[in-house]
Amino acid sequence: MSTDLRQRRSLRSAVAVGLASVALLCTAAGPAAAAESPGQRIADALRASPVYVDPSLSSAVDPDQQRALVQQIRGTQLPIRVVLVPLVEGDNWGGKPEQLTEVVHDRMGGGPAILITPGTFPDDIAAREWPTDAHQAQRAAASVYFDDSLKGAGLAKRISRAIAVIRAGDGDQVYQRLTAHLGGTPSGAASSGGTAKKPAAGSSSAGRIVALVVGPVLLLAAAWLLLRRRAKLRDFGTPFAMPRAVFAAAHQADEDGLRERAGEEVVRLGEEARAAAGRPEAIERALDAYAAAGTVLDRARGIPDLAGVFALVAEGRAALSPSPATLPLCFFHPLHGPATRRIPWRPLGRREQLRVAACDACLRAVRTRRAPEVLTDRLDGHPVPYFEVPPEQSLWAATGYGSLLSNASLTTRVQRGDFTRTTR
Repeated sequence: MSTDLRQRRSLRSAVAVGLASVALLCTAAGPAAAAESPGQRIADALRASPVYVDPSLSSAVDPDQQRALVQQIRGTQLPIRVVLVPLVEGDNWGGKPEQLTEVVHDRMGGGPAILITPGTFPDDIAAREWPTDAHQAQRAAASVYFDDSLKGAGLAKRISRAIAVIRAGDGDQVYQRLTAHLGGTPSGAASSGGTAKKPAAGSSSAGRIVALVVGPVLLLAAAWLLLRRRAKLRDFGTPFAMPRAVFAAAHQADEDGLRERAGEEVVRLGEEARAAAGRPEAIERALDAYAAAGTVLDRARGIPDLAGVFALVAEGRAALSPSPATLPLCFFHPLHGPATRRIPWRPLGRREQLRVAACDACLRAVRTRRAPEVLTDRLDGHPVPYFEVPPEQSLWAATGYGSLLSNASLTTRVQRGDFTRTTR
């Protein structure tokens, strides 16, 4: 008995020592594991200083410039944070500033915030804020790219200008002023207010020759520069993909602005479909989507219907695209843009589970058990998530802007009268 008792005591001692060792290892490994998260590391650094600069970018924004930015931010008394890390395809953020800001904001605990990061393109910066558009930060940061006075300026100066515009709260106005020339006619000598001098008779022949030779060259150069600049704004995954910039602008627009942008996209889809060279059935599907989008646009009664126009345009462009079958727009908020994958999701208070298409931001929200941003509609005079409207009253609730359709398309539903029936 005594031997057996000693063996059991020895076994208990060994177990106790083992558990203590495991606890000690977990305690030691815990902080190290947490520190391995890049998002957490950045969030921790931002609690001490509103400017975080990755060591690889320290030559672009030196310590003196960092201190100047910190002082400027603190003078605004706004929750501005600057996160400067290199963004490349395949990194922790997928090369996307919106993914970087989403992770860092989440690690900081949420709440009101304005995060400024490098943009998708060279010489570009981006900003995102919570709540959305409270200080017009997104447009303020975007305007810096078009500010000719900052051409060749360093990263610190561009960020400083963005902070100044955010503080003034007029980002939309500044952006519109700096981009007005992109869609308008150039202001040349005709608008200068001066009187053009008539050339001397002797120089008229030489002038014509110079004009014939130099004119086309200048025209081609101007067209190339304009296309090059616009190419930076448009992110086409395929020749007929809708650029992310379209959805970013649409998401920020009010109803009138959204209606105007939707009309532009409908017209563009029609032009692309008529000019496309490919399978006749694909072009026919694109033209059907174009007609359906026009029908919805003509009868649209609010933002949910206008979002449906974008969903139909996306269907038309998917038909023209040579890439494999694409996902519809984000189920939760179609103005977030195209979805990246399907995920299981169960509506609040329901037992059945759906598989819906979600964008990256909504995907992360669902995975971290946070409520994604959803498009709202009105039911009995009250705003509700659009998918809570009875399906017989809303084509979009019935289809999830395409997420809930297996065989048919949104275009088919509009063609057979589902949209006009719900508007009645």
